[in-house]
Amino acid sequence: MCKNLNLSQSEIIRFANIALTPKFMVFQLNGGFMKRFLKFLLSFVLVLLIAFLYYYIALPAANLHSPGFWFFMIGALVVLCILTAIAAYQKDQNIRTFRELLQNKLFSLITGITVLLVLVFIGGSILSSTMVNAKRYQQLLTITDRNFTEDIKEISYQDIPILDADSAALLGSRKMGSIIEFVSQYEVGTRYTQINYQGIPVRVAPLQYGSFFKWLTNRAKGIPAYMKIDMASQEVELIKLEQGMKYSESERFGRNIHRYLRFHFPTYIFENIHFEINDEGTPYWICPVKDYTIGLFGGQTIGRCVTVNAVTGELKDYAVEEVPTWIDRVYSADLLISLYDYHGTLRHGYWNSILGQRDALQTTDGYNYLALEDDVWVYTGVTSMGSDESNVGFVLMNQRTSETRYYSISGAEEYSAMGSAEGKVQELGYRATFPLLLNIGNQPTYFLALKDAAGLVKKYAMVNIEQYQIVAIGDTVNDCEKTYLNLMKSSGIGIADTNTLPKITGVIKKIAEAVVDGNSHYYLLLGSSPEIFDVNVADFIEIIKYNAGDTITFIYTNGSSANIVVDIE
Repeated sequence: MCKNLNLSQSEIIRFANIALTPKFMVFQLNGGFMKRFLKFLLSFVLVLLIAFLYYYIALPAANLHSPGFWFFMIGALVVLCILTAIAAYQKDQNIRTFRELLQNKLFSLITGITVLLVLVFIGGSILSSTMVNAKRYQQLLTITDRNFTEDIKEISYQDIPILDADSAALLGSRKMGSIIEFVSQYEVGTRYTQINYQGIPVRVAPLQYGSFFKWLTNRAKGIPAYMKIDMASQEVELIKLEQGMKYSESERFGRNIHRYLRFHFPTYIFENIHFEINDEGTPYWICPVKDYTIGLFGGQTIGRCVTVNAVTGELKDYAVEEVPTWIDRVYSADLLISLYDYHGTLRHGYWNSILGQRDALQTTDGYNYLALEDDVWVYTGVTSMGSDESNVGFVLMNQRTSETRYYSISGAEEYSAMGSAEGKVQELGYRATFPLLLNIGNQPTYFLALKDAAGLVKKYAMVNIEQYQIVAIGDTVNDCEKTYLNLMKSSGIGIADTNTLPKITGVIKKIAEAVVDGNSHYYLLLGSSPEIFDVNVADFIEIIKYNAGDTITFIYTNGSSANIVVDIE
């Protein structure tokens, strides 16, 4: 070998002496250390990069109550374990078993921390469960028993939300398609929020960018409008803004509403955020903050609420009891229903909810919204566990305050009522929406819209809750109610209830005849009232005997354009 290198014996001896000097040996030692250190530093930076990308995309809350945060920490440690194992094997290729790998102190330390976190997560999940804390879960929601006729008065037709979410989305899409200036760049969102706006039930949804490139083109001016749909009149409006919305779910990077919230509130665990408008029509994102009251992950409720001005990005943070009254939804329908199910099923403990199910109640499959007392309330029926197709009562749950009212009224389950309504028009193939709960003639009544295959509302139905064979169908809400009241009267129910309806006596000031949907109607003005009263001639043929100047007494219900006469005395 020395011949090939052309080294003399004296040169070899001199090179050996240099290699054995302390300075050269330290240099060699430091070089090996630096090499290992650089490998470790590179691995550490790689883990940080992966962790940052995961955090930027998944946006987990830095909160021990968040399962996502635990997955983030455990996942990062697993990646670090893998990189450390690779480095250990490169250093010592004689490693063959996991036990030998554990002799590496760094790998052993990271593995131990990972196992510890997994055990804490599993233990925390068990200790937060309903099996361990049934009584505490059962007490998460306070229920008050109420009287139906006292709480739910007969409402005007202009307050009845006829459209469901699917119909609203269909109307919104059709409206969007007719607006040439926006349709090429924007599309309407599919998540409509039902709110009370200036006393009227409406659904609202923001526009969103049509694609990444359309966002790139329009991001400077933002989203220019939102959709507003009157749930009673079915009127659809595109509300244009003076300044565009800069913060939304369709934004990218820092202005994406989810990322914007996370970077301002890194520890908050947000419930599903949604879109609302205040009384002036200003668009906001409403962002409820979860609060876990049982163990690490259990007893979820709402503790705070953050509002974000969709135009300016202004943030306000409220305690849940301080939320402004213009906000209609803080508690989601799914959360309220789950809280009531805990209350109903766990009243005799966890094992009773699984085995005996004594006195166990649960909500029915489905819900709707009711505008009441300038708030939006979630309505759903209550039935015994076992699903016997009948309700023992129903609940109304306030989406702003979580106030929950129980009404003990037995009768048809909602899907049974839907089937009864569909059976009346089976030759037309209409499908019923999930019913609303109304007070018609002081009788608890399901109100349903009947839609065709295209999703358009064609007819309306009213079904008596206690006697669901009483089903009225009408082309208009007015006609449907008249038929329903007559059916109840002929069936011997509701007759006494007319005593609670308003009665009026007066001199006919003006009388006019009109034909509505092929039926003759008389419209009356009385000297004692500024209201207009509608009399269906088919129901009260004796009305043709009356003229201006005659005195008349009748009972009526409130209508949208004219009050409906239900009985003439």
